[in-house]
Amino acid sequence: MEAVLLCSKVVPRATSLEEHRKFSFRHLNKHLKCNSLRADSRNTPLLRSFEAIQSPSSWRFSPFPVRKGSWVSPRCSISSSTVSDSDNPFLSQFRTFSFGSVVKKVRDLKVKPMDVVKLTLLLSILTVAAKKVVNLVLDPFFWMYFSWTWLFWPWFIAVGLAGYGIYCFRKHWLGEANAFEQLGIVTSVFTWLTLVPPAYFNGYLEGWPYVFFLAYHYFFFFNVSVRKRLYGDYYARTHDPKWDVNTPLWSRILFGVGIMVGHWLAAFEGPELHRLPGGWANVGIWILIVITMLMHYDSTLYLARYSEKVVVPTAVVQFGPYRWVRHPIYASTMLLFAAYCTALRAPLSLLFLLAVCLVYYNKKAKLEEELMVESFGQSYSDYADKVRHKFIPFVY
Repeated sequence: MEAVLLCSKVVPRATSLEEHRKFSFRHLNKHLKCNSLRADSRNTPLLRSFEAIQSPSSWRFSPFPVRKGSWVSPRCSISSSTVSDSDNPFLSQFRTFSFGSVVKKVRDLKVKPMDVVKLTLLLSILTVAAKKVVNLVLDPFFWMYFSWTWLFWPWFIAVGLAGYGIYCFRKHWLGEANAFEQLGIVTSVFTWLTLVPPAYFNGYLEGWPYVFFLAYHYFFFFNVSVRKRLYGDYYARTHDPKWDVNTPLWSRILFGVGIMVGHWLAAFEGPELHRLPGGWANVGIWILIVITMLMHYDSTLYLARYSEKVVVPTAVVQFGPYRWVRHPIYASTMLLFAAYCTALRAPLSLLFLLAVCLVYYNKKAKLEEELMVESFGQSYSDYADKVRHKFIPFVY
């Protein structure tokens, strides 16, 4: 309080302090700092008058302002903080900041100019990508029109799954693919067979494409399930390579291309998905799917029972579906494709797929039968004379 009065040029007069004990002369919460004061200034009349008002008997100041006497006016400054800048922890961090310190830190990191270029390029790509994403999200045209196609059929998932399938197929080709990667190959192929074509021509998916996407998985995993049932795992056993009967590579590629083209033609030929009839009109298709599954499962199971390691036959199988056709596994595959085209109401595509399958499977079946005659002789010849049809009972 003494410092406040001493730093003031005038003393307020007629100020009563009896009812308000807590009183401050600070203006707008500012602190008045006195930097210097003479030691003999305490004997000045101003200080004596201040000591006089501290007694309870008199609370009145002099009616006139006290002028400057022999004491020296102190140097005063106004500050909004009681802490000096030197003690500020935030400013102390930048006290040692300089361009030289930055250069030194960069040298300590051993950053090469090429690394700076790569980092700059990466940041530029990320910035452009983020800008594109933000513009796409904020684009009203995307949310009003284009988003419906992506909502019902996410193309980015199909493309990503195709890329992952190619990666897994490369590992499978090198003999390094595990069970999950083999599943990725099959799933990517079936996605582009059963889901992508109708989604492309309709803009959305519903009904039969989902059914056959699951049915294809169940159908082509019968061999794996048989291995699990017989051996307790999903992996093929080592066997005589002569039983790995395959046609030339070019014929297998053409067969795969033909199957893919046939499925796309079926999606193009058939009506829109919402116009396909439902209810009892599809009972025949469900029966056809069930017959296909049972035929394929029984054929695989009987062949595994009379084969070593599921691949090498130990006898001529004449039971189950083998009583009707000599190659029921191939026949069930063609029947599955026929069910798909029937469900989409695409008869021309059905004929195309059957033609592709007959050309390829006939050539492969011929190689297998030559190997069976070589291994079992007259026993297989008698079976071939007894069961005259290869794929379609009473037809072919």
